[in-house]
Amino acid sequence: MAGDSQEVPKLQLEAVIGFNGHVLSGLQAHPDREHLIYPLGCTLIIKNLKSGKQGFLHGHTNNISCLTVSKSGRYIASGQVTFMGFKADVIIWDYTKREIYAQFTLHKAKVEALAFSPNEKYLLTLGGQDDGSIVLWNVEKKEAICGSPASAHSAGHCLTVGYSSHSDDIFISAGNRTLRVWELDLPNRKIRPTECQTGQLKRIIKCIEIPEEDSFFYCGTTSGDIMKVNLKSRLLSSCGPVKQKFSKGVNSLKMLKTGDLLVGSGDGAFSLCSSNNFKIIKRVELEGGVSSVALRGEGQQVFVGTDAAQIYCFGYTDFKPELISTNHSSAVWDTAFPHGSSELFATCSQDDIRVWHTESCKELLRIKVPNMTCNALGLTQDGHSIFSAWNDGKIRVFTPESGRLKLIIHNAHSMGVTAIVSSGDSKRLISGGGEGQVRVWEILQDSHKLVATMKEHKASVNAIKIKSNNQECVTASSDGACIIWDLLRFVRNQMVLANTLFRTVCYHPEEYQIITSGTDRKIGYWEVYDGSAIRELEGSLTGAINGMDISQEGGHFVTGGDEKLIKVWHYFDGDVTHVGIGHSGSISSVRICPNNRFIISTSTDGAILIWRYPHSS
Repeated sequence: MAGDSQEVPKLQLEAVIGFNGHVLSGLQAHPDREHLIYPLGCTLIIKNLKSGKQGFLHGHTNNISCLTVSKSGRYIASGQVTFMGFKADVIIWDYTKREIYAQFTLHKAKVEALAFSPNEKYLLTLGGQDDGSIVLWNVEKKEAICGSPASAHSAGHCLTVGYSSHSDDIFISAGNRTLRVWELDLPNRKIRPTECQTGQLKRIIKCIEIPEEDSFFYCGTTSGDIMKVNLKSRLLSSCGPVKQKFSKGVNSLKMLKTGDLLVGSGDGAFSLCSSNNFKIIKRVELEGGVSSVALRGEGQQVFVGTDAAQIYCFGYTDFKPELISTNHSSAVWDTAFPHGSSELFATCSQDDIRVWHTESCKELLRIKVPNMTCNALGLTQDGHSIFSAWNDGKIRVFTPESGRLKLIIHNAHSMGVTAIVSSGDSKRLISGGGEGQVRVWEILQDSHKLVATMKEHKASVNAIKIKSNNQECVTASSDGACIIWDLLRFVRNQMVLANTLFRTVCYHPEEYQIITSGTDRKIGYWEVYDGSAIRELEGSLTGAINGMDISQEGGHFVTGGDEKLIKVWHYFDGDVTHVGIGHSGSISSVRICPNNRFIISTSTDGAILIWRYPHSS
C-alpha cells in the first residue's frame, strides 16, 4: 500500500527556503544573467532573479559537494559525496531542458571539484581524498578520455581544479602543497603534469582564478594570501598581501575586467583588491565566512554566498551589500503557525528562531540565542507570544513582533525541554522534558508558577497535543507509551503502549481518536475513551516517522520522516493520496497551514519546503 508510490500522484513543490553555504563556489550565476544556481542537500535550485521563481534538478542520491557552469551556460555539472566504499556520481545537466544529459560514476566517496573546458568539449573531474584521481571526460561522447593521480606521492591532497580560459588542452590542479599545470595529449590519450615552482613557499590552495588573458593565474590559500603564477613559465610571480593577510584563509577569488580581484575570506570579509600588489581597495564584513563569489554578466553585479546560508548582492559601483536571501544553516527542528492565520510561520534551529512570510519566503524576524538549540516552539492563541523549548532546560517566551525576551523559566526540565504546547486561553504552558516529566506552568503578567508535575514517562517526551477544551492532553514518549492526561486533576486517564519510540501524536479534530507514529514506521489509530487500538497502517518503508499533522476538517493527514518523503493520507481509508519528493535530509516536522493551502515541512539539512496542499477543504 505505502510501497506503491509509483502510481501515487506527486505533491507540487511551491518554494524552497534553503542554501548550502558550505559548498565552496556553490553559488553560481548563469551566463544568461537571469538565474542563480545553488545546491541544497541533493537538489540543485535554479532561481530566477527577476520573478523569484525556483526550478529544481533532482538526480543526486546524496549531498552535492561541487558545482560548475559551462562558459555558454548550456551545461551545468555537479558532483556529490557518498558513503565509503561506494562511488560518487557526476551529473551533467542540460540547462534548457532541465534534465540529466550524462551521468558519470567513477570517483570513490566524493567528487571534490569540477571544471568545463572553454569550448565545452571536455569536463574535468577531481575525486576527493579517498580517491585522489583527476579524470577528463568527453562531453559530446559522454565517455572518459583519460585519468591520472592528481598529485605526487610526496605532496598532499588535491583540492581544486581550473581550466585555461582559451585552450581546451591546458588545465591546472592545486591543493595541499601541490600546484600543477597539465597538458592534454589527445592522440595518446594522456594528460601530462608540470609542477609549478613555488620555491620556499608551502601553501594549501583552496581556489584558482584564471583571468580572460591567461598569462597569469591566481591561487587563494588557507594562510590568507594570494599567489600569482605565470602560466607559460610555471613560476611563482608574486605572493601577497605581505602584512594584512586575509583572516581564516581565501575561499574564493574572482577577477574583474578592470584587473582588480574580488576576494572572499573565511572570516566573512569580502574585499576588492588590486591584482598587482594585493592592496585592499574596499572591504565589507558579512555574516558567516564567504564560500562563493559569482559575477553576473561582466561583474556589474556580484553575488556572494556565505556559510551562514546567506546570499548577498553587490553593485560594482557602490560596493554595498544587499541581503537577498537568508536561510537556516543547520537542522530545523520544528515549525508553527499562528492560530488561524497562514500568512506567517515560525521555525527553530540551533542558535535561533525565525519568523517567515509564507507567500514571499522572506525572513521577517530572527531571535538569536547563541550556542543553544531550540527543540520545539509554538505561538499562543491570542498571538501575544512565541514560546520555545531549549536544550539548556529553559523555556523562553518572546514577543512575536520585536523578538524581545518576555519571560524565561529556568531549570524547567533537567535534561532539556523537548516538547511544549500552550492552552487555548494562552494562560498555561505544558512542557515535556528529556527526563520524561510533564509539567504545567501558569504564565502570569511578568512571572510564572509551576502548577503540576506529572511523572510517569521513563524517557524523553517527544510531542504534546492539547484538547480544545483545555481539560485533557496527550503526550508521546520514547519509552513506548502515549499517555492521555486529565488537566483538572493532573492524573493519567489512559495509556497506550506499543513496541516503539513514539515521535509524534495528533488528536483527530473531533477528539475521539488519536493517531500516533514513531520509529516502528507504523501509524496507529487509538480510541481516546479507553485507549484501545483501532488499526495500524504501514507508514513508511524505511526510517522513523518524525512529523505528523492532521487537517482541520480531519479528512486527511500528512506524515514525514527519515524516508525523506512527505505523504498525504486519507484518514478513514488509510491510503496515501499524494507523495512529495524533494527533501535530502530527514524530515523533522510537517504542518498543514490553517487555510489548507500549503504544507510546510522542515528537515535536518536546514531546508524548509513549501508544498501545495492537494485537497481543497
